[in-house]
Amino acid sequence: MNYQHWLAYAANKLCHSDSAKRDAEILLQYITGKTRTFLIAFGETELTVKQQQQLEHLLARRAKGEPIAYLVEEKEFWSLPMKVSPVTLIPRADTECLVERALQLLPEKQAVKILDLGTGTGAVALALASECPQAEIVGIDISDAAITLAQLNANNLVINNVQFCKSNWFSSLPIQQFDMIVSNPPYIDECDPHLQQGDVRFEPKTALISASHGLADIELIIEQSRNYLANKGWLLLEHGWLQGRQVRQLFSCHHYQQVVTFQDYGGNDRITVGQWKCDENHS
Repeated sequence: MNYQHWLAYAANKLCHSDSAKRDAEILLQYITGKTRTFLIAFGETELTVKQQQQLEHLLARRAKGEPIAYLVEEKEFWSLPMKVSPVTLIPRADTECLVERALQLLPEKQAVKILDLGTGTGAVALALASECPQAEIVGIDISDAAITLAQLNANNLVINNVQFCKSNWFSSLPIQQFDMIVSNPPYIDECDPHLQQGDVRFEPKTALISASHGLADIELIIEQSRNYLANKGWLLLEHGWLQGRQVRQLFSCHHYQQVVTFQDYGGNDRITVGQWKCDENHS
């Protein structure tokens, strides 16, 4: 079977996917090591028996709904290729809004300290590090496997101004002052029907689900970040699209200032920020 015939065959097998044709191309690129342009220009190229076997295996997994990113072990984030695995969430485009907002709030060309809570693949920390080489960034995660993966991404991208370490939120982190804390924490209610749909069926539930209708981890971070933020430091949180009002209330209850919610690329509430002023507040 040649490239052209396999692509047609695979797209038919994946007919229930919204991106069947593109899925097939990505899988074929992954196994052959060829570019999309090459696949189209040289569609008559024959697949080897081994390649066909590998593709059939991946096709069966994709037909069951397994995310493409897990199949090809990579996902682009902030134009950076990130290695991914089922031990972490797959970096999403809307999380780039968290990076954008952070960059807007950071002082230009200054040596700042940034903490990324629940770093996963390291995507947010590494995106910020790539844009702010003068910054000192710490990424923490409760999962040893996630820390290993994040460090691998840092090594592959040759980014040296990020340190990854294990901690359950702040529990193992010595008291220190950060100019900014960012996080994309678990924020989905355990009864949310979306957990049974799409890619999230295959992602680690510990990185998705939080108690108190999805707000428990968010509230803990808002409360405890006050002990780790420098004066006029910023806390930025990603959250669910219906949680904006509740998250703003939590920020205000814990005496943050300049609390604002920003929308994602789809126009949904997604990022809430607040500033901590030590001289005007009491921890």
